[in-house]
Amino acid sequence: QVQLVESGGGLVQPGGSLRLSCAASGSIFSTFFTNYVMAWYRQFPGKQRELVASITSGGSTNYADSMKGRFTISRDNAKNTVYLQMNSLEPEDTAVYYCNARRVVLASVNNYWGQGTQVTVSS
Repeated sequence: QVQLVESGGGLVQPGGSLRLSCAASGSIFSTFFTNYVMAWYRQFPGKQRELVASITSGGSTNYADSMKGRFTISRDNAKNTVYLQMNSLEPEDTAVYYCNARRVVLASVNNYWGQGTQVTVSS
């Protein structure tokens, strides 16, 4: 069974920081985790999920413009885990954050999602 389990969400004051973690488990990830591009998305109520940041197995990263300089994505391939360090949080960052694992094999796309973790930025 393939699982992505997020943790680290919660309530934080504006200007504060949170670190999200996403642990990937299951036979596929135990063998092929490094083949997956890992990413964090977020979703506001009534809106589609939007990309926050992504990272390849080699460490190449990509960020949405509004997150550049505030958020940092990283991964530990030995632990099959991806992280999102969020600094200088703003109320507008309040959303459910989802972990994503994606791999393209020939013409097939393997795409997995975590259950999401709530981040609330409020005083």
